[in-house]
Amino acid sequence: MKVLILGGDGYLGWPTAMYLSRRGHEVHLVDNYLRRRVHTEAGSGSLTPIAPDLETRVTAWREVTGATITMTEGDLTEWSVVEQAFRDFPPDAIIHYGEIPAAPYSMKDRARSVLTQYNNVVNTLNVLWAMHEFAPDTHLVKLGTMGEYGTPNIDIEEGWLEVNHNGRQDRLPFPKLPGSFYHCSKVHDSTNIEFACRAWGIRATDLNQGVVYGIETKETKLDPRLATRFDYDEIWGTALNRFCVQAIIGHPLTPYGKGEQRRGFLNILDTLRCVELACLHPAERGEFRVFNQFTEQFSINELAELVKKAGSEVGLDVTIENVANPRVEKETHYYNAKHEELLKLGLEPHLLSETLVGHMFDVIRRNRDRVITDHILPRTTWRAGVPTQSADSSSALADDLLAGTMPARPHHGRPRPRPASAQGVHSA
Repeated sequence: MKVLILGGDGYLGWPTAMYLSRRGHEVHLVDNYLRRRVHTEAGSGSLTPIAPDLETRVTAWREVTGATITMTEGDLTEWSVVEQAFRDFPPDAIIHYGEIPAAPYSMKDRARSVLTQYNNVVNTLNVLWAMHEFAPDTHLVKLGTMGEYGTPNIDIEEGWLEVNHNGRQDRLPFPKLPGSFYHCSKVHDSTNIEFACRAWGIRATDLNQGVVYGIETKETKLDPRLATRFDYDEIWGTALNRFCVQAIIGHPLTPYGKGEQRRGFLNILDTLRCVELACLHPAERGEFRVFNQFTEQFSINELAELVKKAGSEVGLDVTIENVANPRVEKETHYYNAKHEELLKLGLEPHLLSETLVGHMFDVIRRNRDRVITDHILPRTTWRAGVPTQSADSSSALADDLLAGTMPARPHHGRPRPRPASAQGVHSA
């Protein structure tokens, strides 16, 4: 299978590329390093050391495994980049991770909010048009988020809801209550993709993913140069990853608010398998298919207690201190989301355990000197009238990118599929 991975330099994109390449698929990546540049401007970064660029990564992959991954460096919001990628590498499947994936980033200020929505919505529209014009039978596997649904006081179905209203029935997209401008961008994507399926007959699977945790996969462990990024900061880090870092450095675990917020979670290994299953079992022509992609549901307090218990098993004195919630969200709520379709396709979940947390501790210990403690506690708030940090260089970067005065990729040239000597990418 020829698989085009958008956002191939990211936390999930790079492990997915190696996972599929190792299984014999022909893989091509597109990214523009936006995620890396935002981190650089903000003074944050990955806990795990990662290769400086995709060229280094794909070269290392070829040296270690003998397999070739090709790449294009380019901004998916630029039609010329998307058009050329589709012409040079006609895909059987598209895995779309290539978006800014952070709710706090989208809430920091106007520039970041606009950049998030422009980047995410426009690049997905470009992908849809490229499918329509050049690859109408290609299957789009788009990474959505469970955050699109919010926390309604009813069971969350997998994308669609059977409605009985005033004596009439219909099957409609499940109502959405997104919790940030980032989540709104994902709702816009879902709306656009569903419409394109109806209008053009394209095939698409929207994977509404829960919160991912984990550091290593079988492929990343083959060579240090193949490591994926691991974020723990208040902007990009997820709760479990952040708690594990806090435990290792002796910082109290910091659930937001009451800590009773419930979410779906999954291991990074299960993300790779879910994406593979979606590709191997494509949607029908004209079908907009939605899978809720998670394996377990926990409250934030339950996660904190699990990390505390795992810490005690290895001699860590872990404490928990809830902090004021920077977000506008329900802290006590009903939450029961369905997640059956991927299990039917053959997903065998890797469930969260103290042993797994202990393994994460080991990796974090090895990189403890890379922790930037100033970036752990929340400094970005959703609440009106409560200022965030003053404008900084990262905000200026967002403004420059939107104005077109700063290129989103550090190198130029005609983007085209090439082996390791190519330039490379768009991060997820």
